[in-house]
Amino acid sequence: MKDAFGAPQSLLVLGATSEIALATARRLVARRTRTVWLAGRPSPERESAAGWLRALGAAVHTVDFDALDTAAHEECLGKVFAEGDIDMVLLAFGVLGDQAHDESDPGAAVRVAQTNYTGAVSAGLICAQALQEQGQGSLVVLSSVAAERARRTDFIYGSSKAGLDTFAQGLGDALHGTGVHVMVVRPGFVRSRMTEGREEQPLAATPEEVAVAIESGLRRRAQTVWVPGALRVVMSAVRHLPRGVFRRLPM
Repeated sequence: MKDAFGAPQSLLVLGATSEIALATARRLVARRTRTVWLAGRPSPERESAAGWLRALGAAVHTVDFDALDTAAHEECLGKVFAEGDIDMVLLAFGVLGDQAHDESDPGAAVRVAQTNYTGAVSAGLICAQALQEQGQGSLVVLSSVAAERARRTDFIYGSSKAGLDTFAQGLGDALHGTGVHVMVVRPGFVRSRMTEGREEQPLAATPEEVAVAIESGLRRRAQTVWVPGALRVVMSAVRHLPRGVFRRLPM
């Protein structure tokens, strides 16, 4: 259960090695979160992440989870919820892909879509049902500003995030009044391993800055969080640009 200040005491991270997720987990553990489940593929990175959080005083458990193996989601996530209430689920897995390569390799493009959208729909619905059965909890979904409008340079990734974003918004509406809170997080360019080697975009953020915004959004029970906040205004303008003008922008 959440404590008297509304802070989650238990956290399930879907995407155990996500830099944003781990920055968020570290902030929450440094405050009041006492139990963390890290769900992801087995790897040295996952074990290192678990070690860092244990060093902060959390009880950390790892669980094997593959976004693409949707047939196994119900069993592996069910085991987590069977151990006790989960106050917060952070859905943070995803792949950026390689737009130039993926356009000529439909199989690779499908893998991006299945990871970012299909896998998230499967895991998101399973977790939402479990949270609803508890009668409380938050589901935080990492989307992206790329979901707002398809760009020539990343429309495969952007389209998968657009599907995820719409799904999460609808899920939030479906769960309204049940005690379950769904929050969609839309970061812009984040300086991380995922974007290493790519040209930095304006209004870039760090994983820590995204984590701070997530924590603030949880306290406010926000439905949508933009990181940085100025992107809300920028993307509102971009969304309404005529396509002819939009095509000429250096984006």
